[in-house]
Amino acid sequence: MSFSTLRFGAPDRGVAYRKRPAAYGLLVREGRLALVHVTLDDRPPFHDLPGGGVDPGEDAQQALVREFGEETGLVVRPAREVARAGQYMLSAHREHFLSQGVFFEAIQTGERPDLKIEQDHELQWIAPVDALVKLRHGSHAWAVAAWMRSRV
Repeated sequence: MSFSTLRFGAPDRGVAYRKRPAAYGLLVREGRLALVHVTLDDRPPFHDLPGGGVDPGEDAQQALVREFGEETGLVVRPAREVARAGQYMLSAHREHFLSQGVFFEAIQTGERPDLKIEQDHELQWIAPVDALVKLRHGSHAWAVAAWMRSRV
């Protein structure tokens, strides 16, 4: 599967989208999936899977661990890769990206509240089937559906 064949959203006309590698995690606790509820000043609140952009010098697994900690205060390790998909998006910093997301099952190995630096992200535990309609991005909902189907 490549990013060029599976993309969600639609690019705005005349806008250049920068490709950005990203990693997201699917972490379950007591049958509920970890989501982050994001509240920004310039748009309505939304839900995302924990994760985000891969920084220079990182691989997707390292980015997942860092982003999960920054957004939730949870320490995780990536397990199996579930899906890959692209998503046209406007970032929290109002940058246009073609996110090239890798979605991993995540396993919680600890909790470190000091890692959480994104105060506009609140960890919520949601039933996976409810997450399908709450998630802001089609690529995230698709990854959750692919993960749910792989567990049957």
